[in-house]
Amino acid sequence: MRQLFVTLFVGVVLTTPGILRAQSATDYPSRPIKLVVGFAPGGATDTLARLLTGVLGQELGQTVYVENIAGASGYIAWRNVAASTPDGYTLLLAENAVAIRPGFKDMTPIFDPVTEFDAVASVAHSPLALCVADAVPVNSVKDLIAYSHSSGKTLNYASAGMGSVAQLVWEVVKDGAKIDALSVPYRGGGPAMAAIIAGQVDIIMASSQVAKPLVEDKRIKALAVTGKERSPALPDVPTMAEAGVKHADVDLQFWFGVFGPKGLPADVKAKLEKAIQKALESPAVGERLAALDIKPEFGPGAALQMRLQNEIKNWSTFIEAKGLKAN
Repeated sequence: MRQLFVTLFVGVVLTTPGILRAQSATDYPSRPIKLVVGFAPGGATDTLARLLTGVLGQELGQTVYVENIAGASGYIAWRNVAASTPDGYTLLLAENAVAIRPGFKDMTPIFDPVTEFDAVASVAHSPLALCVADAVPVNSVKDLIAYSHSSGKTLNYASAGMGSVAQLVWEVVKDGAKIDALSVPYRGGGPAMAAIIAGQVDIIMASSQVAKPLVEDKRIKALAVTGKERSPALPDVPTMAEAGVKHADVDLQFWFGVFGPKGLPADVKAKLEKAIQKALESPAVGERLAALDIKPEFGPGAALQMRLQNEIKNWSTFIEAKGLKAN
């Protein structure tokens, strides 16, 4: 009898973790979900995250809240999420900076999003706008090129830090337009834009939705946008192509995706993927995103994973060809 009891007890102990795992996956989500953003409040990623959390929470039946973990061009947030338990309660809304950092071979510590993250779903894309401080005496990209060559002044540009989308997109534009400028890194798009408004720096690559009201209030000037077509938010601003800027074959727009720590249960990931798709299909969300010049772009986790790998390859090629260094 004692032997039978021991056998049954051991069997229960050995099978209980599996039962608990099944229950946790079936009941997911049973508590609030944290959506991490790697920059300070006010930038494009933060704006999109806060717009999504409400409707995503409705789809999942749980509160979804944003936590800003700024620093190191997003790396601190990425590391935080990658080190979290892969249970679906800590997620990351990342922009394509996560595909840019691996291109800097000298940037330490090394971070490989392909091995550190599980891709959950693509969310959206949005153009950037090349903007200058109101005091900079130019009104077009042509003017800016001429000014940079003749003023005798070294221009500078604000970015969300080395390896950020805004910084690398500017590197591509700068290379295509042959403009020289020094990088001034900030802790996010919000602080970088504040510096432009204050006239502390000359140039910024900003999300079009953040630039729109500032351009309309004549606090900054937009010279071009990175989309293939003109932005509905800035319809009078030409595209880079219209402005005569030829550039390397890389994506100059923001793209956004949701990631989780490596090892997310398949059924948890499937629930998140479905909820994100439904949230993006909501007419209310579509209208609010359109007003921000953000285009919904749902893609399943497998497609986002492929996009991540392709972007890493493309940006690595550009960074190596131009000899860009993190330090």
